[in-house]
Amino acid sequence: MRSFLFAALSVAAGIWAAPAAAGDAPKPKLVVAVSVDQFSADLFGQYRRHFTGGLARLANGVVYSSGYQSHAATETCPGHATILTGVRPARSGIIANNWFDLRAARADKNIYCAEDERVPGTSSEKYEVSTVHLKVPTLGDHMKRADPRSRVAAVAGKDRTAVMMGGHDVDQRWWWSGSAFTGPGTSPAAARANHRVAEALARAQDPLPLPAPCVARRRAVAIDGGDRQVGAGQFGRAAGNVKVFRASPELDQATLDLASGLRREMRLGEGEASDLLIVGLAATDYVGHTFGNQGSEMCLHLLALDQALGEFFQELDRTGLDYLVMLTADHGGQDIPERNREHGITEAARVDPSLSFETVGKRLKEKFRLKSSPLHGELASGDMYVDPTLKPRLRRKVIAEAVRIYRAHRDVAAVLTADEIAAAPQPVGPPDRWTLMDRAKASFDRERSGDFLVMLRPRIVAYLDTKNYLASHGSPWDYDRRVPILFWRKGMAPFDQMLAVETVDIMPTLAVLLKLPIPPGTIDGRCLDLDEGPESSCR
Repeated sequence: MRSFLFAALSVAAGIWAAPAAAGDAPKPKLVVAVSVDQFSADLFGQYRRHFTGGLARLANGVVYSSGYQSHAATETCPGHATILTGVRPARSGIIANNWFDLRAARADKNIYCAEDERVPGTSSEKYEVSTVHLKVPTLGDHMKRADPRSRVAAVAGKDRTAVMMGGHDVDQRWWWSGSAFTGPGTSPAAARANHRVAEALARAQDPLPLPAPCVARRRAVAIDGGDRQVGAGQFGRAAGNVKVFRASPELDQATLDLASGLRREMRLGEGEASDLLIVGLAATDYVGHTFGNQGSEMCLHLLALDQALGEFFQELDRTGLDYLVMLTADHGGQDIPERNREHGITEAARVDPSLSFETVGKRLKEKFRLKSSPLHGELASGDMYVDPTLKPRLRRKVIAEAVRIYRAHRDVAAVLTADEIAAAPQPVGPPDRWTLMDRAKASFDRERSGDFLVMLRPRIVAYLDTKNYLASHGSPWDYDRRVPILFWRKGMAPFDQMLAVETVDIMPTLAVLLKLPIPPGTIDGRCLDLDEGPESSCR
């Protein structure tokens, strides 16, 4: 699990072939779609000069430095649902990681994006993984409908990543379930990968050596309200510590190991039709939540990921396959407020506990003399739901009072009601110029969204519990919305495009390269021209 960290990457001879016009290229035999969870455009730009492996290769391809998860709900599930569907959350139905259905038959009204709540005896925490909530097809679904010989495999560190990127019709789907990779069916490659993971977990992991670029990042920062410190970690762990394994380079290495094994087992890219291999790398998200993104932990992790991706691509090179890589992220993230304040961002803070939906719900209960709290939500921000069984006139008063409470608080940037969002026009133009209403509209589904949406001010962390997650994402601000979008293929002429584009543009771009027709009016994205000259790859 450590050898990949600091081995020099030897670029295979012939990789950097003479550039060819993208529009003249034949269909790639294999598309590798990679999502690095919480890999913001800021982090890509910050570490780009230090990459020497797989991320360096992609940085020498076609680079869109200002890709946008353009919607407001910058969470894992909606973000991954944009990448290979070409649609925003308002159309996919995946508005958040979780939403509430207060009329659901089961006691647990919290609905997880990748579950089927209709299965008896399940809950949002103990569920059956399902694609039932994804309202649209993915790239893989389109590929298999156009040519049933196409094969699709998805491997990810989270079930929701494998579901939302893989889609409804996959041949193999595997995700990290807490101590091993799991999925429907069987696979010798998955069995071997899990055996290697079990062997690694059985051994203690010494702290990893700190690369030179990370030395200046190694500084302990105390977390408010406790004796915990982060910022100087190097991923040492005791034998069997799955939690540390998950929030470290080890998880991504294991995910790439399984992805390589599945490609060999399924002979992806070697058949008559084009195939799709989806890889969801989750550790960056866990590192960011657990330690923030400006300490030694994130630095060490990203350089390790760079080397692991380099080895993964080298194995693909040895097959001689014509493959295309696309890499992006489901969202970005912000650093811990304690370190942000040290860096001069004086407004950075954790949200006022009085804004939790439990506290506000208690105030509403007391004011209107209700038997129970009428307010449901997850954090102090995002979609808020009001009891639908209240009499209409009373319910309107409760919503109005809740909106007043949130709007009056200094930590809140905006509160938008469902009626206001529903009446707004669809967003148009570059996503970096969208208003908060535009961003909310892109996330709005009348069936699933709340009665009102709370947006916190920039640099306010929504999490109150500092025992687990110290930093957050999910805001409508650009540090959470802006992600890199990278394309690489042997012979592709490299260039950087700085204009703002959307992650929903990825699917139509890949569809054109695969010569795959997409019905007009069914997606929100557009094809991105990957030819740096006067020709267009979108024709």
